[in-house]
Amino acid sequence: MELAEVARLLTPDALNVIDEIGPIASSDDAAEVVHRLRKTLDPDLVAITVTQARLRTRAQAKFGDFASRMLFTAAGLEQATRLELAAVHAQRFRRAGLTHVADLGCGIGGDAMGLAALGMRVRAVDADEVTAALAAFNLAPFGEDVEVVHGSAESASLSDVDGVWLDPARRTAGHGETTRVGPHAYSPSLDWAYDLSRRVPTGIKLGPGLDRDLLPEHGEAQWISVDGSTVELVLWSGVLARPGVARSALVIRNGHAQELTAPHDSDDEPVRALGEFLHEPDGAVIRARLIGEVARSLRAGPIAPQIAYLSSDDALASPFVQSFRVRETLPTDVKRLAKALRDRGIGTLEIKKRGMDIDPATLRKKLRLSGPEHATLVLTRLGSRRVALLADRV
Repeated sequence: MELAEVARLLTPDALNVIDEIGPIASSDDAAEVVHRLRKTLDPDLVAITVTQARLRTRAQAKFGDFASRMLFTAAGLEQATRLELAAVHAQRFRRAGLTHVADLGCGIGGDAMGLAALGMRVRAVDADEVTAALAAFNLAPFGEDVEVVHGSAESASLSDVDGVWLDPARRTAGHGETTRVGPHAYSPSLDWAYDLSRRVPTGIKLGPGLDRDLLPEHGEAQWISVDGSTVELVLWSGVLARPGVARSALVIRNGHAQELTAPHDSDDEPVRALGEFLHEPDGAVIRARLIGEVARSLRAGPIAPQIAYLSSDDALASPFVQSFRVRETLPTDVKRLAKALRDRGIGTLEIKKRGMDIDPATLRKKLRLSGPEHATLVLTRLGSRRVALLADRV
């Protein structure tokens, strides 16, 4: 998207057309809308309005009803913080008593919306002029409480703020298809971000797979998962970091949040024999290296070194794991495994794996399942032995 397109988009006529189009559910629907609009509107206006209508439809997953009055770029939407997490971030700032926050690398404005909604003044800064313009539109309902600035994070005025939210660019520049870059190419750099976080209470949003050797020694590292997917790592500093907490895993499922915290990486429990139950720790727990904390709460232990499956004999539950009751151990040879599953009438099979180089989709085709029963198949190692465990979700 170019600035000329933004200027055209930010007109009453264009905005009215987008509102009239409404949600677009499929490519066929989009084609029908384009055909209809081109009878009365010029092609350029049709293109930008239909694109926005499609982006608004996609954005409902992140922004809910708010998406119906926002504007996006494809890259901006992909990289935006979902409103649910923006609220989590904003609550941390409010609990710390901060009132004026700089959102550096604000993108289309998701986190700034969360901060402003909780009554904080926000200076939202983005280095891309198009993105800053769209952020200004999206944040306009908050009035004078939000100031949007086109500029770099490094040059932003911070003298009058008491906290910073920083989302470094971790992808190549552009408004459409972009690619990830390594930590050495983040903008602003990690060194700059860490130096800032020593001087000002800061939350730094990063990818959850960041090499742990690159974590700073100060502050709190919090990994967050939503509905089973680990989505981000946030580094908190100053009053935003909780005393005595260096590692935390926040697990959100179906809108309900549970958190595990510790002063450091937890020690693992000893490897143990397979018991009646198998537990798969949430990805945020694994990334935070708090598997040992969960294992002790379940009276469980890992089934093999470097394998993030726990086993126990006790029917204990935890919000930080998915649990399975083990039925039996089956052969890993595909032909024998297929026969065993057919003999048991299993036609619906969830396939999970750790420690084995197997593509579940390819395996599923080879198994040619049929039957009325359903189960979970866990492909993993017990010690050095490869096994296929037939189990049921608890």
